[in-house]
Amino acid sequence: MTTSDPNHVLIFDTTLRDGEQSPGAAMSLEEKLRIAEQLEALGVDVIEAGFPISSNGDFEAVQEIGKLLKEPIICGLARAGAKDIHRAAEALQTAKRKRIHTFISTSPVHMKHKLQMEPHAVLEAVAGSVSLARSLVEDVEWSPEDATRTEWDFLCRCVEAAIKTGASTINIPDTVGYAVPQEYGALIARLIERVPGAEKVRFSTHCHNDLGLAVANSLAGVANGARQIECTINGIGERAGNAALEEVVMAMHVRHDVLPFTTRIATPQLARASKLVSTITGFPVQYNKAIVGKNAFAHESGIHQDGMLKNAQTYEIMTPESVGVAKTSLVLGKLSGRHAFREKLTALGYDLGDNAIADAFTRFKDLADKKRYVFDEDIIALVDDEMARGSDRIQVANLRVVAGTWGPQTAELELTIDGAVHSEAARGDGPVDAVLNAIKKIFPHDAVLQLYQVHAVTEGTDAQAEVSVRLEENGKTVTGRGADTDTLVATAKAYVNALNKLLVKRQKTAPEALSLSG
Repeated sequence: MTTSDPNHVLIFDTTLRDGEQSPGAAMSLEEKLRIAEQLEALGVDVIEAGFPISSNGDFEAVQEIGKLLKEPIICGLARAGAKDIHRAAEALQTAKRKRIHTFISTSPVHMKHKLQMEPHAVLEAVAGSVSLARSLVEDVEWSPEDATRTEWDFLCRCVEAAIKTGASTINIPDTVGYAVPQEYGALIARLIERVPGAEKVRFSTHCHNDLGLAVANSLAGVANGARQIECTINGIGERAGNAALEEVVMAMHVRHDVLPFTTRIATPQLARASKLVSTITGFPVQYNKAIVGKNAFAHESGIHQDGMLKNAQTYEIMTPESVGVAKTSLVLGKLSGRHAFREKLTALGYDLGDNAIADAFTRFKDLADKKRYVFDEDIIALVDDEMARGSDRIQVANLRVVAGTWGPQTAELELTIDGAVHSEAARGDGPVDAVLNAIKKIFPHDAVLQLYQVHAVTEGTDAQAEVSVRLEENGKTVTGRGADTDTLVATAKAYVNALNKLLVKRQKTAPEALSLSG
């Protein structure tokens, strides 16, 4: 992974840490491991696997990812307190390559209202925390939270203290997405130029997207000397999210003439990573999302279509294949065999065991009996839906719904809960309401439905429906997804998937207040 190329940029992925801070993006351990494996296949240099002191679940995730992966550096986040840092080091013991990422707020507003600490105490905490982390691991990263709103002289003093006490990476977060590209790039350049010892460390960007500038700011940072970008798949993260990994990577790839930087990212894996994170978190990717959106390589305008037919470069600056987007093909149907199905899964980026392939093939055959044509998108939705539910405690077994103007709208539902089948019937104000009422009768809960969204996976009246729901319970928000040719079955699957995520969240210990702790 090490390189002498001065223009090589490390990709630091924080999907599993900052990305999980998105409301509703809770992930189980099994789901985190699946994403971690995909990040390794993608070629990510550093994976921030969690915040070990925040919960037993995060500690276990960092620990298990450290055991599983061999290539990337595994990173654990820690505040400036000794308890955080020791907990991170303990979680990282299993990792072949390990990093502690420690941070403390440095802006006046954060120091006064969040930390309630004077600047001299913060400066002492910087030196003490980095020194402690460096005594436990060789690779230490330090961040001044809210750096872009920090007073210049104080920021320099803190960065200098972190370098002197052993940090090898200095990350400059635009925590609230406040900076603009010229400003952020200039900040990186000034730090590199003026802070003693800056030439010994790697500077890093961590930009939030509150003003829609996270990618632009990250690239401005790299253009001015940063050589690590912190980012997430699909740009997920708290509030408006983070810099999107796929966007920063492809910007450097396509515009190498003005951004002459290299990464280790295997770009044909980008679409697969995007789909996996979207499926697991339940956050749909907007259709016009750059690089991985459904419309990123779609052309409807007659003028555009004419140009594309003559030469694809008239309206496409990259090929779909370069980011792993396969053109839809109609090669599989109800007469297709297991071998052809296995080859299709491989082409779509799946690496499943024999049992998983057998289960997926059975579901594919069922789907092929319902649909005349089976598209690549259908297979992706089918396999991802199956994988997402493999470890769920609650699963949809059977559903029968009466709908229409004659009414009454009713639902008869069977759920399997921890292996036992439970059934109930319920009425509702419409079929969706009836389905959800039946779920509540079988599995009582106080969650409130905040979002219900349906979209078709492919074209045609026989298309699979993909349903997304968002539930809130006692301040905890989760998102669930389900896919089926029957929209109401997909609804039940999505709602139950969200309930399973709520169960995971109930088991997690709430993080301590994010301030300095001993």
